[in-house]
Amino acid sequence: MRSVTRLSKLLASSLALFAFVAQAQTAYPSHPIRFVVPYPPGGPTDLMARLLQPEMQSRLGQTVLVENKGGAGGNLGSAEVAKQAPADGYTLLLAASGPMAVNASLYKSMPFNALNDLVPVIQISSFPLLFEVHPSAGVKTVKEFITQARLRPADFSFASAGNGTPQHLAGEIFGKAAGVKLSHIPYRGAGPALNDLVGGQVKVMFDVLGSSLQFVKTERLVPLAVTSSVRSPALPHVPTMAEAGLPGFETTAWHGIAVRAGTPEPIIAKLNTTLNAIFKDPVFRKKWEELGTPVVAGSAEQFGQLIRAESVRLGQVVRDSGATAD
Repeated sequence: MRSVTRLSKLLASSLALFAFVAQAQTAYPSHPIRFVVPYPPGGPTDLMARLLQPEMQSRLGQTVLVENKGGAGGNLGSAEVAKQAPADGYTLLLAASGPMAVNASLYKSMPFNALNDLVPVIQISSFPLLFEVHPSAGVKTVKEFITQARLRPADFSFASAGNGTPQHLAGEIFGKAAGVKLSHIPYRGAGPALNDLVGGQVKVMFDVLGSSLQFVKTERLVPLAVTSSVRSPALPHVPTMAEAGLPGFETTAWHGIAVRAGTPEPIIAKLNTTLNAIFKDPVFRKKWEELGTPVVAGSAEQFGQLIRAESVRLGQVVRDSGATAD
């Protein structure tokens, strides 16, 4: 009899807890949401958050506050969401490929584990990189570049935004695929690296396409290829790496949204549904594509598969390069 009573109390308690959780999830969101960007204001990651903010506010019916928490290659802001924020869906992370898939191989120690401490909600971008050279490099195609780089490698050092950044890893992946050894010159940010490329202090760079577009159009830089699997609508005459003679070559700078592990599934599902609806809006899609990335969207599971696969692939690239955090 005592066992039956204990079982009844346990069942009642479980039902009460279930009802409480269900009510909380049905009401979500009932107060403002923090949207943490793990980089300083003004960059492409921040611009994505600012573009999404009003759309999310409108569809969720709550204020969405964008907060920039830059530092340590995106680790500081990401760690705050992964380790300090409640697992209730009221703190979102704009999850970049660096802290989600690269930094664990780049830094000696990490303040969080992206695969265990964060849960994917949706992928939101896949920025192609542009393989570009200064006109003084004297090459106009990938094949010409490979030939000349093998003859005079000292003339073709490549600039990047820093060790472990998409710009750096694209250069390492290219060198391995093309069978050339390019010296890497890490800068503290893409802006200074691009400035030196345009000025001719360095000859080569893989950069986010949108950042270099104005210099390509004014012929201050020569585009050789894009690193995505399809050509970019912004530069339809520029071939993909595969078309230029390196089959299977594809690497992009990707972003998504994640929350702390333990966040209830119905909340993740609501966020995913809301964001997919935003990306289906033709007016918003046009604004988004003007950032230089196609619309990706999709399921939380698809984003999770990408994170796991890229953690393995890009982690190996970092280890092969011997790079460590600046």
